[in-house]
Amino acid sequence: MSPLPTAPSLLRPFGRSGLQTSALGFGAMHLNDDRSSEAEAGALLNAVLDLGVTLIDTARSYGLSEERIGRHLAHRRSEFLLSTKLGYGVEGVPDWTYDCIVQGVERALRLMRTDVLDIAHLHSCPLETLLRGEVIRALDDCRRAGKIRVAAYSGENAELDFSLAEDVFGAVQISVSVCDQGAVPQRLAQAGARGVGVIAKRPLAGAIWRHAQRPDDFAEGRYWDRWQAMRLAELAQDLTPDELALRFAAWLPGVDSVIAGTRRLDNLKRNLAAIAKGPLPPGLQQALLDRFAPHAAQWPGLI
Repeated sequence: MSPLPTAPSLLRPFGRSGLQTSALGFGAMHLNDDRSSEAEAGALLNAVLDLGVTLIDTARSYGLSEERIGRHLAHRRSEFLLSTKLGYGVEGVPDWTYDCIVQGVERALRLMRTDVLDIAHLHSCPLETLLRGEVIRALDDCRRAGKIRVAAYSGENAELDFSLAEDVFGAVQISVSVCDQGAVPQRLAQAGARGVGVIAKRPLAGAIWRHAQRPDDFAEGRYWDRWQAMRLAELAQDLTPDELALRFAAWLPGVDSVIAGTRRLDNLKRNLAAIAKGPLPPGLQQALLDRFAPHAAQWPGLI
């Protein structure tokens, strides 16, 4: 399978880390259970790389995901940036402790069959834990030991503000979509000024426009409410809502990569093709920002 012709033009610097990432990253949460067979998971992961996607993002909480990445992509490790999230779920040690971070890094290295994690995030770590400093010190010690390249934080709001002011963090992962603009533009600008890499998660906002009624999921339910309140369907014009959302998020100044997960290769190809079309027309992009602005104080970023 040959890469899409546009893939090379969609490579971007990842902050000031010296790394490069594709504008679209692959969120590997959907590899977390047996709804995909080993053969299907392996075929999908290899197709992701064949199509020119160079960032794969996973987490300790994503079940089989880390193990499957190691099993099926260890032989292609030089072709992609490996991002994971940790801080909990390590056998024998309490969550959100120094030992949990250090052993969590070791566990991720072992499962994904690699010598180094390119990006390692504290995964939605509470502010009071960040303030104690123990987990930040542990992550930085792993970086100094060469086990991770970029220490990062994944989360929103006050925790994000704290992390953007911390020199240890070279990257953040945050929710960015037409329905979740809490980081736009000030926090993205702050990240850019400091050379912090930015991974935007949930760029499709759960694709809530595909639902016939309000979803029960906490975040998706709120995204549904926001989509309706902003009357965004009327702005899509001749674009699909998926394309509208992806082009909005992927081309915001300060965003290095947007991550979207899927079990279907055709969805991945459509996402790549949408982003390859470039930014939305300036008037449409501004209209999406303007529709969110009156609600910004009441609509925090959703983890």
